Amino acid sequence: MSQGQWYPPEWPDRIRALAAGELTAVTPRRAATVMLLRDAGGQSEARGPVVHMLRRRTSMAFAGGAYAYPGGGVDPRDDDRLIGWAGPPLEYWAERLGVATVTEAQAVVCAAVRETFEEAGVLLAGETATTVVGDTTGEDWEADREALVARDLSFAEFLDRRGLVLRSDLLGAWARWITPEFEPRRYDTWFFVAALPEGQRTRDVSTEADRTVWIAPAEAARRYDAGELLMMPPTVTTLRALAPFRAAAEALEAADAQDMTPVLAQARLEGDELVLSWPGHDEFTKHVPTANPGGAA
Repeated sequence: MSQGQWYPPEWPDRIRALAAGELTAVTPRRAATVMLLRDAGGQSEARGPVVHMLRRRTSMAFAGGAYAYPGGGVDPRDDDRLIGWAGPPLEYWAERLGVATVTEAQAVVCAAVRETFEEAGVLLAGETATTVVGDTTGEDWEADREALVARDLSFAEFLDRRGLVLRSDLLGAWARWITPEFEPRRYDTWFFVAALPEGQRTRDVSTEADRTVWIAPAEAARRYDAGELLMMPPTVTTLRALAPFRAAAEALEAADAQDMTPVLAQARLEGDELVLSWPGHDEFTKHVPTANPGGAA
């Protein structure tokens, strides 16, 4: 088993408690994350695109020290107000994301675009349905970004203030993973893919990360396998899925063919072991001896 796999040390005890009926699962919070790609260019072009990743601070309560993509929770205000929209209609997104209403679909897509701006300084929006904003590094942009992070400004207000429409056509829904039922912090997370817009660049602005990197998906997966990079199962799985593509646009075009069935970890007792598994992803199966309560996962 890879040494880069992220398992909190408290998981075995929580799995036992869930199996014994002593733990009530919390409702997962809706979230979105974006695999932001750009073509490597130059002599590296043959390797395909690179993806923007950040390393979560070790002090973070959830997945501290793990490499991940920009992302975060849905702002409930994004359910309540229709915004300027370009690309596939909300009805398409509701069906693609597997949600019941168009307002929920809007909130999830908004979270993906907002969090990418908050954590990477990249904005998938434009003045028209066929344009994208350019440089977003000015002081006025930074003031708005900080206001969004502080939730002093809603995403709808931000777009209205700047006369922008969200470019949903620049996103592709890729996967959906739900945090296991035994976790105290749970997320129902939609993974999206997008290409870095021309004229924009990522910035190391996330308060939740201590490092950012552009890296080829195959290289990131290799370093995970070697125990050099810490990651959670959905991150590794999506990296492996991105590795075959030769260009960012090619990966975005392939998004519609990706399976959006939610992936939820399962825990079961087998003799003297607790077995933790993710359906369809055997590489992450974890066997925990029941005779070692409190042991490291």
